[in-house]
Formats: sequence, C-alpha cells, structure tokens
Amino acid sequence: MDSGVVQNPRHLVKGKEQKAKMDCTPINGHSYVYWYYKKPGEELKFLVYFQNEDIIDKIDMIGKNISAKCPAKKPCTIEIQSSKLTDSAVYFCASSQ
Repeated sequence: MDSGVVQNPRHLVKGKEQKAKMDCTPINGHSYVYWYYKKPGEELKFLVYFQNEDIIDKIDMIGKNISAKCPAKKPCTIEIQSSKLTDSAVYFCASSQ
C-alpha cells in the first residue's frame, strides 16, 4: 500500500520578498503531478501539471515569479522567487497514473 503524496514542508511562512520552495513526492509509479493553490474565500485554482519531467500545462505565473520542475527520481518543486502578499495561499500537489 502506497503512503500517498508527500509535501514538504507541511507548513511554510515567509516574509515579503523572500524565496519560498515547496517539494512534492508523488505516489510511487505515478507519472502525472499537479500543483494547485487556494486563497481564502476563493475557489481552488490550477497552477501547473507535469507528465514525468515535462510541463504539460501551466498558468502565466509559471516562469515569471514562480518556477516549477519535476526532475526524474527527485521531488517535484515549485519555488516563488520573491514572495508578495498576493502569493499567500494554500499550495498542494496531487499525483496520478
């Protein structure tokens, strides 16, 4: 039985203009990884989606203030280069076969 997707860190608080990096280890054998975010009072929003190491779809923020990568046999990551108040949200990932 797989233990499920693992996100690290579980909680992250950063100040203005700091880097914020989050890792996601998908379920073993899953080749699709998805990142989402949710701001208070708003609906869940899509951020980026990978198939293996390749980005399949993403929003405009990816590649500007947010970088995303999913290297083989390592955790997938998103990194906010310079945090702003508008980046405050709950970020989470999911995986599938």
